[in-house]
Amino acid sequence: MSIENTDTELVGDEVVSNLARAALFAALTGAFAYVSFPNPISPAPVTLQVLGVFLSGIFLGPLWGGVACGLYLLAGALGAPIFAGGAAGIGVLVGPTAGYLLSYPLAAAVIGGVVHGGRTPVDPGAVGLGRLVGGLALGTVVIYAIGVAGMMIVQNLGPVEAFLVGAAVFIPAEIVKIAAAVGIVRSDVMTAA
Repeated sequence: MSIENTDTELVGDEVVSNLARAALFAALTGAFAYVSFPNPISPAPVTLQVLGVFLSGIFLGPLWGGVACGLYLLAGALGAPIFAGGAAGIGVLVGPTAGYLLSYPLAAAVIGGVVHGGRTPVDPGAVGLGRLVGGLALGTVVIYAIGVAGMMIVQNLGPVEAFLVGAAVFIPAEIVKIAAAVGIVRSDVMTAA
């Protein structure tokens, strides 16, 4: 009687690879959070975190882009100093910027879904500029809709005031971040050619 020893893979190589990439983009988003400037009009600072959300959705697709942002939130909630200005802990996720932060996984998934045209990732360099910018703009709407709603609850603001201090003041910065994300995707295309 012979007993054959076979290897059993509990998690496939593709899952491991995607999880590693998601962790990398979570770390990148955390690094971007250190680029933070106070905004005198809003309790929320101007940061580059959203650029990390954009890139997660673009390069990882809807599923793994959302996972990357979820990992980012989990690490910050557990005490890694990766929220704006090096903040950490669960308290940040119930403060004035909670709505923005909690929107990140959904925004990355929306961006990934639009850019990739569904759940299956495609080469982002092959995506048309309109679809790329449209996905980023829609992701921005998700972030600011949830961020403004959070600000209304936490800061006890009315909808108009919350929109003005929680979204309108950030529009110029978001345009720059969208342009930066497009530039990063297009520079990748140029170097590959």
